[in-house]
Amino acid sequence: MKKLNVAEAAEYFGVSKEAIHNRIRRGSLEAVVENGIKMVLINPATPIKQTRKATPIQVASSNDERYYKLLKEQNEKLQFKVEKLEGETRALRDQKELMLIKEREKIEAIYKEKDEQLKNFLSTLSAQFALTAPKEEMLEAEIEEESVEELTAPPISLNKFLKSTKFSDKKKEKIKARFKKRVKKMSV
Repeated sequence: MKKLNVAEAAEYFGVSKEAIHNRIRRGSLEAVVENGIKMVLINPATPIKQTRKATPIQVASSNDERYYKLLKEQNEKLQFKVEKLEGETRALRDQKELMLIKEREKIEAIYKEKDEQLKNFLSTLSAQFALTAPKEEMLEAEIEEESVEELTAPPISLNKFLKSTKFSDKKKEKIKARFKKRVKKMSV
C-alpha cells in the first residue's frame, strides 16, 4: 500500500483536495492519521476507475476561449454596423450637399428673375418719368447745359444772363431766389 497526503492524493486522482476528503468520509478511500497528518492509503494495483476531470486551469482556459470567441464575434458585428452607419452617414451628407446646391441654384434663379423684373420696372418708370417730367425741370436742365457751355466764356452777372433768356418775369424771380439760397448754403 502506498501512503499519500491529501494534496498528493488529489494530484494522483486529478481531483480537488475536497473531493479526496469527501471520498474518505464516504468510505471509498481508506485513510489513517500519522503524526497529526491524514494519509490516504492507495493500492497501486487497483486501477483508477475515475476519469480525470479537467483541472481548473483547463476549465478556465476553455471558458476564456469561448469568451474571447464571443467577444470577437460581437466585435466583428459591431465593426460591420459601424461601417454600415458610416456609409449611410456619407450618403446622407452627399444628399444634403446636393440639396443645398439645388436650393442655391433655385434662389439664384429667383433673384435673377426678380432683378430682371426690377430692371424692366425701373426702365419703364424712368421712361414714363421722362415723358411726364414738368417743363420747369426740363428748362432748368437746359439752363445747366447752357451754363456748362458758357463756362468758357467770360463771366457775366446773373441779371444780364436772365435778360438774355426768354423766361417770364415770374420764372426769373424764382431762379434768383434759388441762386440766393445756394449762395447762403455755400457760405455757411
